[in-house]
Amino acid sequence: MSILEGLRVHVEALGCRSNQYEAEALADAFAARGSELVGEPPWDVAVVVSCSVTAAADGKSRQLLRRFRRCCPEGVVVATGCWAQKASPGEFRSVGADLMVGNGRKVELPRAVESLLEGSLPSGTILRDGVPPRRWDALFMCRPRLHSRAFIKVQDGCDHFCSYCIIPYLRGLSVSRPLADVEREVRSVVASGCPEVVLTGIHLGLYGRDIGSSLGELVSVVTAVEGLRRLRFGSLEPFAIEEKLLAVLASSPVFSPHLHLPLQSGDDEVLRRMRRGYSADDFRRLVAKLRGLFGDDLHLGTDLLVGFPGETDAAFDRSMELLEELAFGRLHIFPFSPREGTAAASLGDRIAPDVVRERCGRAVALGERLLSRYARRWIGREVETVVERVDGGTLRGLTAHFVEVEAPAPEGMEVNDVVALQVGKEQAGSLLAAPVISEVIRWKR
Repeated sequence: MSILEGLRVHVEALGCRSNQYEAEALADAFAARGSELVGEPPWDVAVVVSCSVTAAADGKSRQLLRRFRRCCPEGVVVATGCWAQKASPGEFRSVGADLMVGNGRKVELPRAVESLLEGSLPSGTILRDGVPPRRWDALFMCRPRLHSRAFIKVQDGCDHFCSYCIIPYLRGLSVSRPLADVEREVRSVVASGCPEVVLTGIHLGLYGRDIGSSLGELVSVVTAVEGLRRLRFGSLEPFAIEEKLLAVLASSPVFSPHLHLPLQSGDDEVLRRMRRGYSADDFRRLVAKLRGLFGDDLHLGTDLLVGFPGETDAAFDRSMELLEELAFGRLHIFPFSPREGTAAASLGDRIAPDVVRERCGRAVALGERLLSRYARRWIGREVETVVERVDGGTLRGLTAHFVEVEAPAPEGMEVNDVVALQVGKEQAGSLLAAPVISEVIRWKR
């Protein structure tokens, strides 16, 4: 019997989908030890899977840890993830956490909490390596417990070293999850009643290069899992999309036609200073190839990094023009954040904060307009929707093309049911619809 049995445990993630997966896997590990997973205080154990992609993310991680300490002063507070990988012992003490677990060692976290509660591990313990070792951190999720969709992490780390990015120093070099282990986890989550899987990684396109495999081979194995309804990707770097992967996706009946391709800038000089490894024209050609394979309904999302050192007004304008030209849907906008230890931290030609704010505002406004424009193409059409929430007689979910949709819920509707909806109108990038039929598809639970 575990000392964790019957304890109330809260797990929360900040940042990327890899963090979301790690939170799910940790929650599953606590549940397997008999813990009760809770979303609100009071709790006995709180775990934060932290983020450090920007200075703002560092601040949010510290703030959340301090809040957890204040709201449950007698509980155990645990920090893990990227902020926990880089935080100094002084920072660790300042947030009031009891345990800090670095990247590459999250699989040890539940047992470490047990040891802490048993008294064999002192409060204030830090478990981490200087640089995460190039080995797979063997987390496993039997079924998703925090989300309706199943995020499946298949790759960690990065070999690319973009000049602005701290993550390779906090996650280590690229490492791939054994293919058979991925297949086993996908089978488990699908058997639990989850029809949709999202493959995630820090640099997903590098999957397999260290184990003699490829992302295309992995997708072939995953899409053969019986009962899988949808397959998505978290984020795919444009320079890592290979012909074999595209061929597999083009022939797959479960691939959901949405890809997130981080652009970061539409100006060649800025891209060169970022060390992205492609030009604006390279990106144009890739998008043209993708639309040729998957059609104009393909939903493309992207990231834009605003205010990189040396970004002139003309360079920013070129980014805005390229975003509109390529008809993106969902945009994620980030202001440049200098990270100590990266090449970009020492670059001159910094952009004034008020200029960065103004540019971010323009980019956000463009993103809202582009998403609305993309969503309107579905008006009058029937869309298959996986239900993510049912609240007060209203269902909310996602179409195969990753557009949010809302509709009256047929009687008995449950999360992860699949229903056909007729789109009536678009509102702020979302779809308002009505059920086509009252019968729904329900997966084995």
